[in-house]
Amino acid sequence: MAGCKGCGPGYSSPLDAMKGPREEIVYLPCIYCNTGILKPDYLATVDVDPKSPTYCKVIHRLPMPNLRDELHHSGWNACSSCFGDASRKRNRLILPSLISSRIYVVDVGTNPRAPQMHKMVEPVDLFWKCGLANPHTTHCLGNGQIMISCMGDPGGNGKGGFVLLDGETFEVVGNWEHPGEAAPFGYDFWYQPRHNVMISTEWGAPKALANGFNPDHVKEGLYGSSLHIWDWTSHRKLQTLDLGEDGAIPLEIRFLHDPDATEGYVGCALKGCVFRFYKTPKGDWAAEKVISVPSKKVEGWVLPEMPSLITDILISLDDRYIYFSNWLHGDIRQYDITDRRNPRLVGQVFLGGSIVSDGPIRVLEDPEPQPPPRFLQGRRVPGGPQMLQLSLDGRRLYVTTSLFSGWDKQFYPDMTQRGSVMMQVDVDSEVGGLSLNQDFLVDFGKEPDGPALAHELRYPGGDCTSDIWL
Repeated sequence: MAGCKGCGPGYSSPLDAMKGPREEIVYLPCIYCNTGILKPDYLATVDVDPKSPTYCKVIHRLPMPNLRDELHHSGWNACSSCFGDASRKRNRLILPSLISSRIYVVDVGTNPRAPQMHKMVEPVDLFWKCGLANPHTTHCLGNGQIMISCMGDPGGNGKGGFVLLDGETFEVVGNWEHPGEAAPFGYDFWYQPRHNVMISTEWGAPKALANGFNPDHVKEGLYGSSLHIWDWTSHRKLQTLDLGEDGAIPLEIRFLHDPDATEGYVGCALKGCVFRFYKTPKGDWAAEKVISVPSKKVEGWVLPEMPSLITDILISLDDRYIYFSNWLHGDIRQYDITDRRNPRLVGQVFLGGSIVSDGPIRVLEDPEPQPPPRFLQGRRVPGGPQMLQLSLDGRRLYVTTSLFSGWDKQFYPDMTQRGSVMMQVDVDSEVGGLSLNQDFLVDFGKEPDGPALAHELRYPGGDCTSDIWL
């Protein structure tokens, strides 16, 4: 890539990305499933440029051509993994639908402020060509293909396989994994080519989780607790790391951004734990618990103990800080991970959640007082902090409050009626610290077709959860 600076999409390195331009617009899917509104999900474009007259406004909405898709996460046709290829452009946003199993390909290159539909991949292509359904995480590959993790088979049972799309035609090529080698469950994945490894995580069986969380399903083995280690070149599964009870429901996984790194972190939702995974001197992989957010004893809730429910996690591009959201307890945390095995809490902010002081739930035997409800420009923050996206320079953290419509309806029914919000948290990236920006609010309760549930955030030029360096 010598003499090739800027010739392909993205940035030459994570530290180079930190010097990239400030974000001006953000894309995020908005969901109408489980809200009582029979309208299609849509892709919202939000203006986040403080100098703009439409700051904090939804400036464009692209409705999907179908109902009940459950848009969820998104990814790119090309990212920094293709930086050395001048023929590649980051101009298509891939939008998998978690419930309908459709995959939408959106043209964000022609007019980034007004995306248009480019192509739709039908569910039967995933069902018949791959035996997979419920697509979740999208990553572009250095070879030009697009890889999407899936959570189930067409019958709604757990199946952690991977779909490959052609990067030009967006047709389904087939499975990434070998026949018979899919994991029992699927969710997220991250790859690190310099170490010839990919690691995937597990949520649960789609038909168990689609309409809400039932604790009995955990006992019945319908939720996962393992990491799966794959050989990146041969596509063979090498190892399964069972994280045990404390590692139940391992969701978002993040390698350190440094492409030479042999470690990273995964947020495990059910017991509020973060595990560090790492390559051992023997050459295999292991994991250790490095952060634990204790569950709280409560009255007035569905269970006697309430987990924090870590649902999203990300790492700053300089690999200095980790951020995660506790969707039920209602706080975002910032940890200094300079000492990789001993993360140090340096920032915390409460933004809603289930244990607010004026709510129906009482916390017992806890030294921490219940946080007050959070109001922003007169709007009570609904739900709890969930999806996170960090600015490239590490100074602004964007937050939305919806997790997944079936679980939103169960845990925060008010949010499904009033809509979710998008907030911005100011980050002290020198010594640590988080504070809510009182001047920033995008209220999805005021959408033209009614209150919507906004989910994952993407910048047009890539971000710290979309881009991988080779």
